[in-house]
Amino acid sequence: MQSSKNKKQYTEAFYKSPLAVQKTSAEIINEARNTLRTLRTQRPFTPREQQRKLFGSASSRTPENRPPSAFSLNASSFESVESRPVSCTRLSPLDHKPKLLPSATSEEEHPVSPAKTPVDSEEIRKVSNARAYLFKTASCGKLLPDKVLLPIESKRQCSEEQTAIGDISKNNNEHFTEKLTVQLNFKDEYVALPYKENHSKIAGKDMCPKMTNISPASQLSNQSDLVNREESPSPCLDNTESSKPLNKSENSLEANETEEEENYWNVKVLPILQQLEMEDNVENLCHSCTILYQALEEGNMLGKRFKRRSLCLKTLYKLVDVASDPLGLKLAKIILDLKVSGKNLLNVCKLVFKISRNEKNDTLIQNDRILDSLLEILGTEDLGTNTEAFLYCMGAIKFISGNARLLNEMVSKGSVEILLKLMKQINEIDENDARFSSSGHILVQLTATLRNLVDLPQSRCKLLECGAIPELSLVLERHMSDKDVCTNVARIFSKLSSLNDCCAALADCSRCYILFLALLNKHPKKQDLVVRIIFILGNLTAKNNQAREEFFEVQGSTDTLIALFQYHCDADANGKMWNDSGELKKLKHPSEAEDVLIKLIRVIANLSIHPRIGASLATNPQIVALLIQVLECKSVDECEELVINTTATINNLSFYQVNNSVIQEKKLYIAELLLKLLMSSNMDGILEAIRVFGNLSQCHEICDFIMQRKVYKFMIALLDAKHQEVCFSACGVLLNLTVDKSRRSILNEEGGIKKLIDCLRDFGPIDWQLACLICKTLWNYSESFTSAQPCFEDHDSDTLLGLLTSFLDEELALDHNFDNDLRDYHKLYWETEFKPVAQKLLLKIQN
Repeated sequence: MQSSKNKKQYTEAFYKSPLAVQKTSAEIINEARNTLRTLRTQRPFTPREQQRKLFGSASSRTPENRPPSAFSLNASSFESVESRPVSCTRLSPLDHKPKLLPSATSEEEHPVSPAKTPVDSEEIRKVSNARAYLFKTASCGKLLPDKVLLPIESKRQCSEEQTAIGDISKNNNEHFTEKLTVQLNFKDEYVALPYKENHSKIAGKDMCPKMTNISPASQLSNQSDLVNREESPSPCLDNTESSKPLNKSENSLEANETEEEENYWNVKVLPILQQLEMEDNVENLCHSCTILYQALEEGNMLGKRFKRRSLCLKTLYKLVDVASDPLGLKLAKIILDLKVSGKNLLNVCKLVFKISRNEKNDTLIQNDRILDSLLEILGTEDLGTNTEAFLYCMGAIKFISGNARLLNEMVSKGSVEILLKLMKQINEIDENDARFSSSGHILVQLTATLRNLVDLPQSRCKLLECGAIPELSLVLERHMSDKDVCTNVARIFSKLSSLNDCCAALADCSRCYILFLALLNKHPKKQDLVVRIIFILGNLTAKNNQAREEFFEVQGSTDTLIALFQYHCDADANGKMWNDSGELKKLKHPSEAEDVLIKLIRVIANLSIHPRIGASLATNPQIVALLIQVLECKSVDECEELVINTTATINNLSFYQVNNSVIQEKKLYIAELLLKLLMSSNMDGILEAIRVFGNLSQCHEICDFIMQRKVYKFMIALLDAKHQEVCFSACGVLLNLTVDKSRRSILNEEGGIKKLIDCLRDFGPIDWQLACLICKTLWNYSESFTSAQPCFEDHDSDTLLGLLTSFLDEELALDHNFDNDLRDYHKLYWETEFKPVAQKLLLKIQN
């Protein structure tokens, strides 16, 4: 084999470029041989928050610009009458115009009431005190009767009360304008006040006499009316009638409630509510709440259709003051399933949020099935009118998702679909809408929850099926100024892009590269965001040439990488600290700046796989200068991954023998820097340095450098490393050196020929590429001898003849236990690379 042929052979890369399609076993092995190689790195680590909060310690939100994680919550926070959203409907004006009274009308036709004598101020104060006492009794008094009447007695008293109500209503209709003086007995003094006829007289200090003799149905009906009515209660209500005739929307419970429902309430529910009011023991209260929930569920009384729902809720609200997380969860479960709204929905979500902040309560949350109710809120309630409730509900779900044991349950309950539906609703909010800012708080919780969920394979499948990647990209685009939201989405993408199918789906999102570059330009100093975006780009550009092209063609992409490279190099240099004696302090590696550099250099290495992009990067003086700066400032012992990645990137760029290549221009200085790495004890670093020498040694200047600095002796010594890849790379350098006749004698030093033959024996049957490389090197060496001179010593010659003869026997050579595609791979390289060279070398030795 002629030297010129060898030179032509190695103007190309030693190794083939990796394929973007699914790799076979053979291709996986062959990938390690590529001179142009993609790099791998670890996904950025996300530390776990020590405390569960709405916004973690790393949040960019200031305390005054974010909702609180800690707040006070008690029974008074809840409303007895549920607030309703204000109607925005404007009513049309009436066409009717009132007729004005004629001025000539006599006073007899339209009499005017004479002015009344003003009441003494002290008397007014006494009446006001009486009214206050009345309302206090009505709203805060004992809710439930001491005695439960049988249905027959209850019905009898109900009929009597209804008759009384009818009489009063009739009397009211007949004498509507007539006034009645009502005397209030307060501290043995009577105050005369004009009042309407349809109000009964309240006398004495006991304003609600014989309350316990009223039937439960009647009493609870009136209490429910008091709780549910939006208008203020009548000043003088005796709990037996309303201040106005009942209309369709204010029917008594007896009119709407069946006898069966009334009996169920009196027998199953009412005793439990009484027990809850009298019980002080927390365990007993929890047990009673469990029984109450079962009773309400069995009686179909959950939801808003429950007739006595308000009374039940009022009893439950009072128990919120009991400082017990187990009881609080049981109360929250009942209250949520009674479908409260408005302020009460917010408060119960806060209650669950407050309890879920404690990791120890996760088991209680799972046992009480509180997650079902929280997910139902997100799926059914209106986001626009319950924004703050959604925030704390979403915060509680985020805490629950932090427990790996509960993730499977969350996925099985459809949490992925519900969260994505909510995300779509938020994405539809106009940026000028007042709700846009508050929706960002919800998105922080939502994206943090998805970040936890993507750890499960089944949730990743659902995310892809539901189109999560386009929605998340839209979130990035609309909330680019929100660092917390962007960081969470970047964490999701960094996990997804580590998997082939998810990475392919992300690469198909046409705007992802523009978005990522825009984020890098907007937040270049936010390390936790930058390092994840760079990691994602590294994953995308590691897969196929199309992704490399799309990223590289985005305007300003290279400039953005250079700017980040320079900024973090400077940050790393400025972050170094010296002790009092002037020595550099030992810091933990990699630092934050080093971590960004590791991921960023990986992107450059992956981009350089593309022929056009690689050639362009090799001619970029700023990129090459920054890579050299890393080798100058860092040692492999100080930051192994950074130095090795930098060397691998230089190796990729050194492959391109193009005009204006900065690598070729600075090749001697690079070779000098690599000597430090060659002399280290790090085998991975040594291997990368040898690979760079393999590319650079195609130039005469580098070959002379290797000879002058005795680097070839190091290459020969590495043949004894018993490391297949190290032997392969070292043999490549020796092959390039022996192209020149004047350098072939180096193989006689350090036992080079014997070591090459040993490598052939050790690795030949399992690595025909390496065997071929060894045979080419031996062929170059044999070219120095005439046909009359023996090429090798007798012992070496006999050993080599035996090996070549054996390896050229197809049955013996390919008789190894490989799977089918690996067997085909070995046979291909045996036939196309090893066999032609080995046959010629064998023939020359024999002759």
